[in-house]
Amino acid sequence: MSTDPELYDCIVIGAGVQGSFTAYSLAKRGKRTLLLEQFVLPHTRGSSHGQTRIIRKAYPEDFYAHMMEGSYQLWAEVEKEAGVKLYRQTGLLVMGPENSDSYLKIKDTLLWSKTPTVSLSPGEFNSHIPNMKLAPGDAAIVDVNAGVLYADRALKTAQDQFKKFGGVLRDQEKVVDINPGPIVTVTTSAKSYRAKSVVITAGPWANRVLASTGLQLPLKVVRINVCYWKEKTPGSYHVKNRFPCFLCVLSLTLTSERHSVPPGICLHTGSPTDPDHRDRQTDRSDVDILRRYVSRSIPGLEPEPAIVESCMYTMTPDDHFVLDVHPQHRNIVIGAGFSGNSKLTLQFCPSSAPKKNLNLNFPLLLFFLFVFVFFPFT
Repeated sequence: MSTDPELYDCIVIGAGVQGSFTAYSLAKRGKRTLLLEQFVLPHTRGSSHGQTRIIRKAYPEDFYAHMMEGSYQLWAEVEKEAGVKLYRQTGLLVMGPENSDSYLKIKDTLLWSKTPTVSLSPGEFNSHIPNMKLAPGDAAIVDVNAGVLYADRALKTAQDQFKKFGGVLRDQEKVVDINPGPIVTVTTSAKSYRAKSVVITAGPWANRVLASTGLQLPLKVVRINVCYWKEKTPGSYHVKNRFPCFLCVLSLTLTSERHSVPPGICLHTGSPTDPDHRDRQTDRSDVDILRRYVSRSIPGLEPEPAIVESCMYTMTPDDHFVLDVHPQHRNIVIGAGFSGNSKLTLQFCPSSAPKKNLNLNFPLLLFFLFVFVFFPFT
């Protein structure tokens, strides 16, 4: 740790789930860390807000399932350390065309990773999953250990633990300039700070923050509508009645990332948007797709959404996240594009922390959690 009181070991830019858990991990390891956030906390302007996100091993790629082994362990450690419940096991129902490439890849990943599963034939489906219709030609498998993370609670826990370990959190300070060098100077709307290293986890604003470093990434920011639906009979889709969160593989990607009251469902695609003017984007074509899906497949919900909220996703061309050092400045670490891993799904909701040195002279832990879906928070 630096003996200069004005010099931080690391500045983390962006206090969403990625930045907050990164800052917490650094502070826990004795690093003098500053966490910067442009908005007043808490807020709903980015991608980390909401009641819940799905946590699962049901991915088309086996390496994500492998990463989730450590993620579950880390969540348990955070829960124990903070004395807060952040995870609830609900099971995850995965549905899709039986012979489709997307469904088979998810199924193969679950079997490869030896994840506890239950396969449901069309004949068994209704007796196990009431108030839902399996489309003709679809198959279903349950990721038994999957569940939900309490998103807002998890974010607050990370920030509280960060401060508990001596971290400094400054909200309502927008980063306006980064001056790279052996010591990086970060200038905000309030003042300038210096650090040996910088981690940029700015979500939809990643490229704007990166601009002063001479780097731009192929990121696309989209606005999605998260719809909440009223139950015709209260409690029909509650986890207490053993109704799981679900993920439906469609020709378009539908995901419901929130196990909530009322139940929430969203389509994991949207229209390009300016993150500073998110609400100017008024496209509701995804809501129309969801409305038709609910009417056809979830008869226990009213066909019209009761509440529609907004969320932003930051996508890369191949839908895999970026985690790397700046090509010219090895003491600047970039984490971006975490929203793409939900692209094949419709999820209904009743992470992981690779360790890398990255030439920063300390182990850097990034919690890839809700982003694996996610948003999940999928």
